[in-house]
Amino acid sequence: MLVQVEAVRKAPGGGPVTVRVRSGVGAAAAFWCGDPTEVGREHHVEWTVDENMAWDGNTRPATLTSPASGEDGGQLAFRGRLSLTGDGGALLEVADTQILFGLADPSPPVASDGTWVEVRVEQNSVSLWPYLL
Repeated sequence: MLVQVEAVRKAPGGGPVTVRVRSGVGAAAAFWCGDPTEVGREHHVEWTVDENMAWDGNTRPATLTSPASGEDGGQLAFRGRLSLTGDGGALLEVADTQILFGLADPSPPVASDGTWVEVRVEQNSVSLWPYLL
């Protein structure tokens, strides 16, 4: 996903750097795993989420069928099309990127494969990794 990397907030004691990113589907803040000097530019990024999907927990059917990402009180919300991988994982397609998730109990039902869902995860479980095309 192509994002504009904006503000930087360093954690006390030299912890992870948090950045605000904007894309065509929304804005969010997450840990930045790239060079801090690259902030202020556009980057293609990979989203890494260290939290599993749990149906009716942090994952629900979406009421809208368009991709989105955003913040909501310490959580990040992603809306996209769900693809169950069959090996205990899932991909969430949000615009032009796929976010890989592990599954927790209860896992999404088979009937949810290919449908639009919303996943809400703790903000501190999300990292952004820049890459070159």
